[in-house]
Amino acid sequence: MEPPQAASPDQTSEVNAPAAVSVRSVETLTKRQDFQRVARARRAAKPGFIVQMRRRAPEEAGGIRVGFTCSKKVGNAVARNRAKRRLREIARLTLPERGLDGADYVLIGRRETTATLPFDQLLRDFNAALDVLHGEAR
Repeated sequence: MEPPQAASPDQTSEVNAPAAVSVRSVETLTKRQDFQRVARARRAAKPGFIVQMRRRAPEEAGGIRVGFTCSKKVGNAVARNRAKRRLREIARLTLPERGLDGADYVLIGRRETTATLPFDQLLRDFNAALDVLHGEAR
């Protein structure tokens, strides 16, 4: 048997070609200072969570950034992790399309409700909160 031959650089294969991605990426906030800056900005409270949003200055890097927090008031470690997983998922589904470029968002879990509310209600509430924070409230 002959070893498989490597494709030459001038050969292109549609299978190996990367797909064009039009969805914006969302970075995660990790520094305490960033969370504190967002805490002083606008907020929208919903039954399952609180959303804070801060527009960064033009000289700061662009893109969308998001952070998540759940205090011990939310519950034990299992409840906090479940709440954060749900918050991460609603942000992953929504922010690439609806988030503002150059904005930081922080989602704060609430006691008992973030982990127990139906997911579709959390998603609707997050969209409503973004409408308020973006100034599109009706």
